[in-house]
Formats: sequence, C-alpha cells, structure tokens
Amino acid sequence: MKLRLPPSSARSLVRQLIAAGLDAADPYRALLKSVSLQGQSLRVGQRLYDLSRIDRVIAVGAGKASARMAQALEKVLGRRMADGLVIVKTGHTLPTKRIAIREASHPIPDRAGVHATQQLLRLVQDLGPRDLLFVLLSGGASSLLPAPVPGVTLTDKQRTTRLLLRSGATINEINVVRKHLSVIKGGGLATSTHARIVTLILSDVIGDDLGSIGSGPTVADLSTFADAVNVLKRYRIWRSVPTAVRRYMELGQKGTVPETLKPGSQRVRSVHHQIIGTNRFMLEAVSRTAGRLNLRTILFSTPILGEARLAARQLTSIAKANADGHTIVKRPCCVVAGGETTVTVTGKGTGGRAQEFAAAAACEIAGLPNTWVVALGSDGTDGPTDAAGAIVNGETIARAKRLNINLRSAVNRHDTYPALKTLGCHIYTGPTGTNVNDLYLLLLL
Repeated sequence: MKLRLPPSSARSLVRQLIAAGLDAADPYRALLKSVSLQGQSLRVGQRLYDLSRIDRVIAVGAGKASARMAQALEKVLGRRMADGLVIVKTGHTLPTKRIAIREASHPIPDRAGVHATQQLLRLVQDLGPRDLLFVLLSGGASSLLPAPVPGVTLTDKQRTTRLLLRSGATINEINVVRKHLSVIKGGGLATSTHARIVTLILSDVIGDDLGSIGSGPTVADLSTFADAVNVLKRYRIWRSVPTAVRRYMELGQKGTVPETLKPGSQRVRSVHHQIIGTNRFMLEAVSRTAGRLNLRTILFSTPILGEARLAARQLTSIAKANADGHTIVKRPCCVVAGGETTVTVTGKGTGGRAQEFAAAAACEIAGLPNTWVVALGSDGTDGPTDAAGAIVNGETIARAKRLNINLRSAVNRHDTYPALKTLGCHIYTGPTGTNVNDLYLLLLL
C-alpha cells in the first residue's frame, strides 16, 4: 500500500493514524490470529477440527479482502489445502499457490463475476460430509458473487443494483433484495454442498450482522420476499426495476418459488462462522496510536450512519462547540469514529461517501483554525473513483473560493471528486487488501 496524502502541517500525524488503522484491519494478520494448525488439529477461534477425519480442505470466497485472506489460509494449511477459488474486485488480485483468484466488477456485477461464481459452485457441489469447506468473505462479496435466479438475467440484476445504490437504501436493505434474486446468497451456498463449512469473515457491516455480510451465503436468512418488495417500494424504485425482477418477487410472495435458507434448517448445524476483523479493530488501533502521539482521544461508541453530508455535522459539531467556547475536549485532541454513510445520488456527479462527507465537513469547519477532518474508505476506493477519501481543514473553503470552486454546490450535486481533486484534498492508498467500513477523524491541534 502506498499512502499518498495532500500537503498539510498535519500530514505526518494523519499518515501515522491511517497507517495504524489499516494495519490493524489487515485480513492476513487477522486470520492468522484466528486460525492455526498443530499436527492434525486445526483451530478456528475456539473450535478444533481433527484433519485426520477430513478428506479434503477446499477454500472459496469473495470480497475485496478475500485474496489476502486466501494467502493467510494457505500459510496455515500448506499442502493440506487441496483446491480453492476466490473472487476479488478487479485490481485486487494477489499471488496465491493453491487457491485460484478470479477478478470481477464491483459494485455492479458483470459477466466475469457470473462465470467465476458458476465455477465456484461447481467446485463446492462435488464435496461430501467428510470434506471441510472454508468460505472467505469480506466487503464486496455481494456484488462479486452474482448468481441470478431463474428468469432474471445479469442485465436485470445490474439495473436493480444501480437503482438500489442510488436510492439511499442501507447496505442491509440492499442485501435483502440481493438475497432474493440469487441462488447463492441468503444461505444458498450452504445448501449447494454437503461439506462441513467454516466461514471466515472480515466484516464490512456495522453491527456485524452475519446475514448482511456478503448477503449471507452460508447464513440462515430472517428476511422474506415481502421484506425485499417493501425495500423496493420504500425507496420508490419498485416500478423502475425490471419486469422480471418484479415477477420473481411476486412469485416468491405467493410461495411459488422457494424462500432463502431459514433458521432451524438441518443444514445450518454444520456451518460455523468466525468473525476475524471489524471496523472496531481499526478504530481502537487508531485511538491507541493517537494516545501515543500525545493527543487527547475520543472514540465514538456509536457508528456514523445516514446521509454523508448530514452525518458530517455529527463529527464537526465538536469542533464548532469548541470554537464557541463550549470546551468538550482540550487541544490537541483526536476524535475517532467509524461507520458507513450513504449517498442518495441525483444527477451524474462523481464522488463517494467519504469524499462527500469530507466536502460537507469542510463547509461546517470553514474558518476554524488548526482543525482537520479526515474521511477514508478502508478498502482504498471511495465510490467509483481512484481516491480512498479526503482530508480538509478550516481553510479549505477559503481556498476553494479563490479557485472559483463552490464546494457546497458540489456536495448538493454529489459531484465532489472533481472539486476535491482540484483542491488537492484527496487521499490515495490503492487497494488496501482490507474492507472494514470507513474511518473518520477530527483533529483539533
């Protein structure tokens, strides 16, 4: 990872904080802490598996961090790893020895993803009860595992996904719909094989709901077709999604097509889930580093959610209160928060939730001295851009005005990427190999 930050008096400090957070979220190290092998005894969390009673060990998976996870699992198992396949976002490939890596599009699924998912399903369908299947899941898996239900095409799913992503729906709500349009999500992968399953998860979902991470391919699903229809109607896209999608959803409500895997199923008993990393791991590491750098530290206990431009006010309110004399913390201090905001897109602007958060924050802290806000997507790609996020300060708006850039208008048009690029506010990391939601920092120095 090559971390590139804009010039700033806080540059060195921000670099150390971001690096500490991403290092703590490294899926390779996280997996090695959770999985180990001694002789024939394989430990996964608190569970032990006797490999002398297992014929084959296979690994499949998907997500932006799954290649890094695959490398770690190969390190643990060595020659005991018989075969495998994981699907990563284009550009996130890493070298592996026994587990094949396939690339596909994210966040809109593509034909490469369909072919790779078909190959993955063929691999697991041949496994029996004496085989052990590792499923490696991380953020992005939902898009990277496209397996449309009968009667629904890839084009139908692409259009539905675009509508959902632009609607303002939360990731949990989006995944409810995805589960009911897929043969692999919502427990579908678990029902497609007879092998024992261990699912290793790097969580990109606030609250770590197993059913929402990667749309829960090995998890019993509590949601229903009715819930999926309600999501589409709640965000007023029911009439906009393809006819085939509406038809399938209606058949599901009538019971004509099967529901997703439900709790109580016999299949659920042979699946074990182990979360190896979360957003909290990253935040705590950043907080510890801030403390070592002699900064007073506040770690938000609740995630930052909701529309990015509105959520920015939650963090910047601390800076504004401090400027008004209502001292919440004494300088120098660092406020650390995590979460995953949303952007209800209108128009054809370019940006991402972290960039919109940062741009909106710049408007809020305009004129405040020695004040910085950092917003970063932990995977290294914020929205459909090459930036991981952005850093702004109390002088950003004044500088924007000198360059005839209306940053508030850019926020309203959801077109923050060009404005922040011209201002030189972007943070670049490239693919980080991890994905544990977003990092937000407020620095009062």
